[in-house]
Amino acid sequence: MGLSDPRAAVLTDLYFLCKPGLSTKSYQMDNGDWGHRMTHPVTLNVGGHLYTTSISTLQRYPDSMLGAMFRGDLPTTRDAQGNYFIDRDGTLFRYILNFLRTSELTLPCDFMEMDLLRKEADFYQIEPLIQCLNDPKPLYPLDKFEQVVELSSTRKLSKYSNPVAVIITQLTITTKVHALLEGISNNFTKWNKHMMDTRDCQVSFTFGPCDYHQEVSLRVHLMDYITKQGFTIRNTRVHHMSERANENTVEHHWTFCRLAYKVED
Repeated sequence: MGLSDPRAAVLTDLYFLCKPGLSTKSYQMDNGDWGHRMTHPVTLNVGGHLYTTSISTLQRYPDSMLGAMFRGDLPTTRDAQGNYFIDRDGTLFRYILNFLRTSELTLPCDFMEMDLLRKEADFYQIEPLIQCLNDPKPLYPLDKFEQVVELSSTRKLSKYSNPVAVIITQLTITTKVHALLEGISNNFTKWNKHMMDTRDCQVSFTFGPCDYHQEVSLRVHLMDYITKQGFTIRNTRVHHMSERANENTVEHHWTFCRLAYKVED
């Protein structure tokens, strides 16, 4: 590994924060009994994101950078709180760590950062993960596919009220699963709603406008109905934006997924 390698740059920076001349043997002794620490919880600060795991998990693949690092073959550094520090992408490290825990790669259905994840796997030199990313297998058998439902809540908030008040809200469901929307239409008849076609054969239902308490009640019942149809929540996200001088808009999004079997034409 030459100095032009990004791993070398990081490790060189880490080296100058360690005691000079510290051997592997003395490093292990300074940190207590090594065997006891194998299963002892350890916290990592990866690019500002904190992760807690065990040294045995980090050493699952001994030839990897993490394996060498926590075996004492590579120098380490710590942040102000005493956590091990690695200057890499903290968000993507969750997939690295889950692979170390299970030896399986599990990604969200809408994962869009495959190239970045390959770079992280290469940095940590986890060969089984590198092979998995370079030669991906289908997530599911060929006779199955994943159905997706998007639920979003849009709230307009007044900037001038104290506490901040919700002026108006609406809920929107978007999916290609038309049977689900038909069931929602039949089971939520008392709510004002309108339907519209969107791109890629998707259809949306929008409920509202309604007040905050109505929106919360409707959202709880919609989520319950969706999960009872076999969907599980995959991820959530929040988006804040300002539209007018006296209003803020907050959007909450929930993604639900379920497996389905392909039907031959």
